Amino acid sequence: MPKRLLGGIFLTLAASIWGGMFVSVKIAVQYIPPIPLVWMRYIIAFIVLLGVIIYQRENLKIARKDILLLLSIGVIGHTISIVTQEYGTMFSSAQMGSVITSATPAFMLIFATWILKEKMTVRKILSIILATVGVLLIAGLDGMDMSKQLGALCSTIAALTWALMSVMLKLIPSRYSPIQINFYAVLTAIICLTPVNLPNVSSLPWDKILQPDIIGCVVYMGAISTAIAFLLWNKGLLLMEAGASGLFFFFQPVVGTFLGWLILDEQITWNFWIGSMLIFIGVFLVTVKNE
Repeated sequence: MPKRLLGGIFLTLAASIWGGMFVSVKIAVQYIPPIPLVWMRYIIAFIVLLGVIIYQRENLKIARKDILLLLSIGVIGHTISIVTQEYGTMFSSAQMGSVITSATPAFMLIFATWILKEKMTVRKILSIILATVGVLLIAGLDGMDMSKQLGALCSTIAALTWALMSVMLKLIPSRYSPIQINFYAVLTAIICLTPVNLPNVSSLPWDKILQPDIIGCVVYMGAISTAIAFLLWNKGLLLMEAGASGLFFFFQPVVGTFLGWLILDEQITWNFWIGSMLIFIGVFLVTVKNE
């Protein structure tokens, strides 16, 4: 099988898994608040990643000078971003969370200009404007209740912090493998969240949490969405050029919106479709090569 085709399959699977994750979050947060939910998710992901590392005999040694960067990625991308992402989904909907966070590739341009000193072009500026307007349309600031506006704000913060983390990843030396980076990011998130969650574990509604559907959602988020999907995405990036790979992020909101409608009976408005289209066009402008 050609490498490009195989890479496309990996990227499609990863983005589709992330789309389904928003539905799992929406179901699970009925009984598990976002912060404990993220904590549980990362504990499961850590176990899966540790198993992979032991099986592959992965070297986990890191240079002292790279520790701060890896810790920052864990705090910004895997703690702040994921917690706000799940608060965003709880307060709004699976479809809104999945679409707003799909603006991440466009938001990356801002941080790439600041951190990596990449040149800002007219196409990039237009992409940022379209993505921003799309997010505002979906948020529906003039006709949406306060809860959903708060959800849209949290999802936007999640997209911005994930974009920042994605740019910071480019600063990591190439000697570190994707699984090493993911392992330390997950470990950092667990360390950050454990002091907050440990004292409150006994007060969680375990009779509800231990229901098969809730357990299934948590396992899906930890093992499938956090551990496996990131490995699939990173593998796909190695097999396909970075510019084209961004297009596969579109599968996240498509799957998230479809499953939100199918499983959660979420309604889809015209503002949602118009805002989604603007975000997609904005991301498309910066993920397709200039001929």
